This record gives sequence, C-alpha cells and structure tokens, in this order.
Amino acid sequence: MLDELEREGYIKRLPEDKKKVKDALNLATRDAKVAKDVLKDDYDWAFSIAYNAMLQAIRALMFSKGYRPSGRNQHISVVMFAELFLREEQVIILDRMRRKRHATIYDTAGTISEKEAENAVERAEKLVQGIERMLKADKP
Repeated sequence: MLDELEREGYIKRLPEDKKKVKDALNLATRDAKVAKDVLKDDYDWAFSIAYNAMLQAIRALMFSKGYRPSGRNQHISVVMFAELFLREEQVIILDRMRRKRHATIYDTAGTISEKEAENAVERAEKLVQGIERMLKADKP
C-alpha cells in the first residue's frame, strides 16, 4: 500500500530524520493544548487547531516511517497514509474533520457547535497520545 501511495504521488520517500519526527510531534502536542485553551473562546478555531494537532501527529508517524506528504493535496495524502496505520473509525473522523475544517476556514464562520469542538479536542488529545505510544513502541 505504501508503494501504491508513493507511485500515485501522494507520498515521497524521506531519509530518516528523528528531528522531523520530534518537531512534528511537538507541534501536535502544542496544538492539542492550544485547542483546549481556545475552546472556551471560539469553537471554530478550537476545532481547526484540534484537527491540525491530529494532522501533525500523523505527519510525525509518516516521518518515522520514512515518508512525507507530497503533491497539491497534502491533507488528503496524510489521511490516505493514516488509513494504513490507524483504525478505520479514526480515519473516518479525521477525514470528516478535514472537510469541516476546510469549510470553517474558507467558507462560513460559526459552523462548529460547542459539542463538535469539545469532541474534536478530545479526539486530538487521544490521537496525539496514541501516536506517541506507537512511536515509542517502534524504537529499538
């Protein structure tokens, strides 16, 4: 499957770089915390930042496997990569959040409810922690 994503231009091989993994994971951790902090002030932004935390955590996973997203639609590339390593339910949620975030950022303000934002923040925290555990388990 990785070969197929690479052949179709969604991902590219990347030399192993532990700093890239660490940096992406640090961004994910930061964004999960900021999303929680912003939750009380703005549901749209809390949702968007939570999505970004998830995106960065999966990028850390990509980097750890020797890949990076490629092409014009890098968010879609990350979702497709996630399909290979995460549970189906997590990927479905991530993709729905990707679409909703796009609409919130580019089309209409005020579309995210309090409950949606709370769920997004909670999911982001869990995904970031789960990927951190995956990365620790992969260390020799």
